[in-house]
Amino acid sequence: MSIDRSLKINSALIRHRNVLSRAERIEKLQEEGLWEDGDSVTALAKVSNYKAVAGKKKKKVEE
Repeated sequence: MSIDRSLKINSALIRHRNVLSRAERIEKLQEEGLWEDGDSVTALAKVSNYKAVAGKKKKKVEE
């Protein structure tokens, strides 16, 4: 019996997730300068998480 694609371990860390763990949220807030050591971890600000998708390159038509 084969394993479903969505259950494979390798792709779990690569794919886009909308919900971040508390540690990931704190890390993003530190990068933006909105959280410092000693701040409360229970009332964190909202953090947007977007996965950048590269567009496809258009093929040049030679005339």
